[in-house]
Amino acid sequence: MVAGAPFRSGAGAAAVLNAAAPLGILAAPVALLMIAGEFDLSIGSTLGAAGMTLLLLTQHFGWPLWAALLCALLIAGGIGLANGWLVVRTRLPSFLVTLGTMYVVRGLTVALSRLLTGRTQLSGLDTTPGFDVIRPVLAADLGPVAVAVAWWLILTAAAEWLLRRTRFGNWIFAAGGAPEAAREAGVPVARVKVTLFVATSLAAAFVAFLQAARFGGTDALRGEGQEFRAIVAAVIGGTLLAGGYGSAVGALMGALVFGMVQQGIVITGIDADWFLVVLGTLLVAAVLFNDWVRRHAEAGR
Repeated sequence: MVAGAPFRSGAGAAAVLNAAAPLGILAAPVALLMIAGEFDLSIGSTLGAAGMTLLLLTQHFGWPLWAALLCALLIAGGIGLANGWLVVRTRLPSFLVTLGTMYVVRGLTVALSRLLTGRTQLSGLDTTPGFDVIRPVLAADLGPVAVAVAWWLILTAAAEWLLRRTRFGNWIFAAGGAPEAAREAGVPVARVKVTLFVATSLAAAFVAFLQAARFGGTDALRGEGQEFRAIVAAVIGGTLLAGGYGSAVGALMGALVFGMVQQGIVITGIDADWFLVVLGTLLVAAVLFNDWVRRHAEAGR
């Protein structure tokens, strides 16, 4: 995006949407998991692991593209399954469990990448046989916006429908709002939470595929910090930190705020280092608002 292009221009709006889309894809399942009362701090490292798995298998080991995609997806799903199983089995805080997973997965990704290739950045996916088949799905442009924007809207709509129109959605609210009462009422709280952990990990893998296809490569640290941004986007969108309340549409709006802030800094010519200051300010404001909503909700009971 050219500095100085206003938000109201087509190029400005497209730049905001393109910047927000990857985060929005992550934020939708993260919001659902938070509504169920849990957190996943490992999605950033899972994103990096899935991308590096894809590149290592295709570029270093010569796997077919479809097989590498499937393997990376299975590894990501396995990480989510392990997170969910550990959380529901041990009853430990998911914040701590997934914090440990974050470091383990990121460390393994960096270490194995260096061991096998001597590097933590790999490229060449766009020259892999079969890439032309997946290009329209993962790397195409729909006019001025990337196809990731369409996936963001589709996945957000699906998550919102699941949350509002299905029994599983009711279970999500129950699992986060009153888990013990939900168990006594027959809600499979453990299964709901494990399923949502798997969903967040699969979303991370999908974002890794989108980015690897668009840029032709990846690096082991590609998803660093995305776990916190996804949580902040969900909180800005109204998801309660305590669980039991929120929406996928709210997470979409939170991701859109990120995109506007990120591109706004470019437009105004402000040093990009200030983005973290704005990010922290948004988080504090969102948490204060979150606490205000929680207290008023409790007072109204």
